[in-house]
Amino acid sequence: MNNPFSAVQLPGGATVAYTVSQWAGGFTASVEIASPTALTGWTLTWTFGAGQKVSSFWGATVTQSGSSVTATNLSYNASVPAGGTASFGFQGTWTTSNPAPTDFALNGTAVTATTTVTTGGGEDDEETRTTAARTTAARTTTAAATTTAATTTAARTTTTTSATSGTIVVDPVTRIEGHLRIQAQIGSGAVSDAWSTSPMYRGLEQILVGRDPRDAWIFTQRACGVCTTVSAVASVRAVENALGITIPDNARIMRNIMEATQYLHDHVVHFYHLHGPDWIDITSALNADPALASALQASLSSWSNNSTAYFASVKAKLATFVASGQLGPFANGYWGHSAYKLSPEANLVLTAHYLEALDWQRDAVKIHAYLGGKNPHPQTYLVGGMATPLDPTNTKSVTPATISTMKTLAASMRTFVEQVYVPDLLYLAKAYSSWTTIGQGVGNLLCVGDFPDATGVKLIPGGIIRARNLASVEALNQQQITEDLTRAWYSGSTVHPSVGVTQPNYTGPTPPYTTLNTSAKYSWSKAPRYGGTVMEVGPLARMAVAYASGVTRAKQLVDDALTQIGQPTSALFSTIGRMLARALETQWLGEQLGPWLDQLSANISAGNLAIAETSKWDPATWPATASGYGLTEAPRGALGHWVNISAGKITNYQIVIPSTWNGSPRDAAGNRGAWEQALVATPVTDATKPLEILRVVHSFDPCMACAVHVLDARGTKTAEIIVVP
Repeated sequence: MNNPFSAVQLPGGATVAYTVSQWAGGFTASVEIASPTALTGWTLTWTFGAGQKVSSFWGATVTQSGSSVTATNLSYNASVPAGGTASFGFQGTWTTSNPAPTDFALNGTAVTATTTVTTGGGEDDEETRTTAARTTAARTTTAAATTTAATTTAARTTTTTSATSGTIVVDPVTRIEGHLRIQAQIGSGAVSDAWSTSPMYRGLEQILVGRDPRDAWIFTQRACGVCTTVSAVASVRAVENALGITIPDNARIMRNIMEATQYLHDHVVHFYHLHGPDWIDITSALNADPALASALQASLSSWSNNSTAYFASVKAKLATFVASGQLGPFANGYWGHSAYKLSPEANLVLTAHYLEALDWQRDAVKIHAYLGGKNPHPQTYLVGGMATPLDPTNTKSVTPATISTMKTLAASMRTFVEQVYVPDLLYLAKAYSSWTTIGQGVGNLLCVGDFPDATGVKLIPGGIIRARNLASVEALNQQQITEDLTRAWYSGSTVHPSVGVTQPNYTGPTPPYTTLNTSAKYSWSKAPRYGGTVMEVGPLARMAVAYASGVTRAKQLVDDALTQIGQPTSALFSTIGRMLARALETQWLGEQLGPWLDQLSANISAGNLAIAETSKWDPATWPATASGYGLTEAPRGALGHWVNISAGKITNYQIVIPSTWNGSPRDAAGNRGAWEQALVATPVTDATKPLEILRVVHSFDPCMACAVHVLDARGTKTAEIIVVP
């Protein structure tokens, strides 16, 4: 492997190491100054020889006049001890070539030397590991990324023509759960058509056949460890529905608390850690004025973690992180992209909250530990209720003291949501107001509703909205749900999930491949439809159905937020609209945690300690055959499980997850899936850096089917999953 570092000798033995990672039309450079004598401040100058332009920078103030570039120290790295180093970096663009500078000068002392920068070409070299979205054939070995790559900032892209037209492939789409490939046709600077491919087969439905239905939830919740608990809830509800079981009130309350806690955790993580880098330019934050950042924070909310010193410390922490050269999840960002609009101070505030949210989420999952034993994949669900004991006299059970602790956690979670997440989202929505008309989607929304009260009335009602009409809500009929297999890699016909089958029939190209025949079958995702109509599910569907149904709190939250960002209700049907709905329902559910915990406390005080209905636990009490369904609202949207039972065993099981609705391929009529349609007309300023495509897709918070180990009958590996950095 070639060494990517090259050194230019400076007077007195000082050196500059200039490291480049480049791709078609762009590059990042890391610069390290090593000095044998102490420096109390430094300025490094050089000249670009081929018209290169600096677009963003970190660790120094970098200015450019024509071809001449000047980098000046920041306060934290001005002093360099004898034998010490100072580092900074920048991102730039190039056209015909990208030769390295040959005339570096440190503090005015010039050096004539030849510099050679090796950017690499082998699979193991530095350039291949760190480059951002190069124009290169993206490998897809069935998935091309595992969940461990889900936090990587940018995706690898393939572009077949110019930067403003042609076909591009984003594979893998990162900062999601699972595996997703997007192919888009670009014309006149915008997406004219799009195809969504889920390139990995899950097969949980086949795994469940022949098993005890009481155990199904243990398997199904492994469909996803990100929005954990939800497939456990849907599964136990399906079996309870089949067997005619009504759960105790305490089980209802605990399920509501655990699911709502999951919403808060999931939505905050999505905004800051998954979707945030599409809107927040981390490198710009290095140029922020901490005092102005503090003033901006004060204008947004009364959040206590705010001072000039605090934001200065965050900026210094970020600068140290960048100077280390170990950028981790930020290494492949499209930093400096023209679509970024926030000021350096806004970027610093939101980056600080990104870091705070990492700490916040550790406490957010503790309620799951109290009620479910652990997170992810809580272990206390039960067909008939919950296995979490309630006993005011037993410290190994949930006691009034436990509930008091959970109320403190819930209050802290709510404060962060109301004083950090929601204000940040509203600020971002105003800054990116043009995105209230981009990513509009199909305009048809489906919500199954959830969070029942003691009488069965759901906090979030179910319903159907068609053609963006918020004046009318249609009652949901789950019998209208079908799964179309026309463009999916399965055998079978379009039927209701209760009689559906999961029979894989792969007809795509042999991996690795760079192109797919999108006129044929092109995804492992089926195409759920409601009465033959494409539907979008998720936070937008939930808040819109609640709003259109006249739910008071939903209307208050939506109307107030739209007033604050100066947008009409039509703005809900957009990229920003999905983000806004997600934040508002997080606030709404955060308000419910305290009252639900009070209900649980009141039941304990009244001596009502029942947690499960066990009269039908024994399979001997079951009918010879039974069938049922369980519906819930996962953070990402409507989730349904359908089960058929015979002689105490599962004979058929079908799961329709939210991202199957939203990320479906075409159906028999040629209708695009929800985010395929939302991508149409999305502007793309540079197809080699499709930031805008990521913004639209991430607004749905994709959670594709989880990875599987592909083995033959003898346990031999038949496919290898390659993690693309």
